[in-house]
Amino acid sequence: MLFRSLLALAVLGCTFDYGNEPVEDSNQPDIIMDNVEYVRVRNADPVVRFQARRAERYEKRQYMELRDFSFEQFENHGEDINASGRAGTASVELDSGNIRLEDGVSIAVDSEDITIETETLNWQDKERILSAGETEAVNILQEDGSNFTGWGFTANIRSRTWEFAGGVEGTYTQEDEEESPADTAGGEDPEQEADR
Repeated sequence: MLFRSLLALAVLGCTFDYGNEPVEDSNQPDIIMDNVEYVRVRNADPVVRFQARRAERYEKRQYMELRDFSFEQFENHGEDINASGRAGTASVELDSGNIRLEDGVSIAVDSEDITIETETLNWQDKERILSAGETEAVNILQEDGSNFTGWGFTANIRSRTWEFAGGVEGTYTQEDEEESPADTAGGEDPEQEADR
């Protein structure tokens, strides 16, 4: 859902540069847009917002290149941000919905308490798979202090699972259950001890 919205990229508050002469070269963009902002709305509620400093669309190749790309995914009728991210560039295959994010990729998913940081990530829309190459280091960060760096990263959005196929290193933090007063040193209730 998040990346699929790029396929219908509508433009609000942007400028167009058509150039001076018609271009037949498929390596030249057909449309160049600056300061692009797109908000997808469902049942009058904003679902996701995309922004890019520059967008270049290639009609024959059904391809779009975005620079200084960022997004926010909303929940709770648009009042809360559930996920956000950014990348220096995003390359979108308009037919398939596949996207390649590059140059300082960072994606934070609040509901999963996870932040993904790397240089390159690939989104396969039909399979709902987010992945990085076997030689691409991917950092996974969590608020509890857990952090991993691994290679061969794959995340399956449908099953809500992620894994490293090429090795991983890092720190896993497990929070212990809260100690009851009887578990404290000496078995005494700290509040009672403080009253003495």
